[in-house]
Amino acid sequence: MNTTLTPLELRTPKQRGADLVLALQSALTHAKKNAPYYAASLASVQVNQVDSLQALSALPVLRKADLLNLQTASPPLGGLLAVSVDQLRRIFQSPGPIYEPQGLRIDYFRSARALRAAGFESGDIVHNGFSYHGTPGAWILEGGLHEIGCTVFPGGVGQTEQQVQAMLQIRPNGYVGTPSFLKILIEKCLEQGSPNAIVSKALVSGEALTPSLRGWFAQHEVKVSQAYATAELGVIAYEGSVPAEGLIVDEEVIVEIVEPGGSKPMPFGETGEVVVTHFAKEYPMIRFATGDLSAFHPNSLSIAAACGRTNLRIKGWLGRADQTTKVRGMFVHPGQVAQITSRFPEIKKARLVLTGRIGEDKMEVRCELVPGSSLADLALQVAEVVREITRLRAEIQSVAAGALPDDGKLIEDARDYS
Repeated sequence: MNTTLTPLELRTPKQRGADLVLALQSALTHAKKNAPYYAASLASVQVNQVDSLQALSALPVLRKADLLNLQTASPPLGGLLAVSVDQLRRIFQSPGPIYEPQGLRIDYFRSARALRAAGFESGDIVHNGFSYHGTPGAWILEGGLHEIGCTVFPGGVGQTEQQVQAMLQIRPNGYVGTPSFLKILIEKCLEQGSPNAIVSKALVSGEALTPSLRGWFAQHEVKVSQAYATAELGVIAYEGSVPAEGLIVDEEVIVEIVEPGGSKPMPFGETGEVVVTHFAKEYPMIRFATGDLSAFHPNSLSIAAACGRTNLRIKGWLGRADQTTKVRGMFVHPGQVAQITSRFPEIKKARLVLTGRIGEDKMEVRCELVPGSSLADLALQVAEVVREITRLRAEIQSVAAGALPDDGKLIEDARDYS
């Protein structure tokens, strides 16, 4: 038996279901009493009647667009905060902008289980390649690493040469961050003739870990696992010892797979939108729709993962239920494209287009201009606004009138996921 497993991870489905119902009822009671949003949205809900996981489907779904509107109307957290602010360690800003709090617990975002499953242990030195600036990415993993007993180098994003120098001198044996940035760091270490500086294990998130990229890491003797996490929810699911088995649902959340854009659960094993409930007293998320598509592994109802963990497993990321997409670890929303065009009356219509392979992706903003306008006069200004709103660089292109399809799309993902 794997000694890193906890009793929570070894529960029978019946025991886990009973425990989750009790946690859900407690969270609903707390949320209705302490968070103005839930006091209103759950006013008609009798908590004692939510007596099964199936009963959860009768509650309203909260979507990211709702969160943005709620926070705009009632800043900064939209009436969802269920504790006083002195119970928070940080408040983050993600693209939108959408704000997310962090409570005082070390592993507030629940990443320690995912890290242990990936082979991290006390005494490891870990290079954290997620952003520490504004967004919660780095902190989601930082807390779990400290919970385990790891020492962290806060690399963040960018400044590649300095980060490689740190790897050569500190010699971390683990990495957390996006897979594409890990590949860049490894390539730089190899260029400098220092293969011994390459980490031996990694937990990656924030973008797709393609089969070809996983194979590349294996060729360089790096054991890579992936986790599925969001800024609002922390870690949702993570890989065990056999990637093909899917991602194991975290023990402190309830995952539903529902009709895309709806609230009705899909038949078990069919693809739908991931909806998550978690019980953090600070900022409870009741039926939060992630916008991501996935499906439960059919055999996870009856067969434990090879590592011994018994919870349900999902198939990982299978696309988006809307046009929102992730670029280099950052979400880009259709509303942001509308924000960009609203700044420039010269732009009649625009579409954000993603091309290239994952990790080497290019972002272009293709613009149809009003007659008499010239992109030469606008390109630099548009590029600056794109970076301000999305925190990403983009190439600005002018296209002929009528070249952009009239299909309602503001974001087109044409990247290579092979």
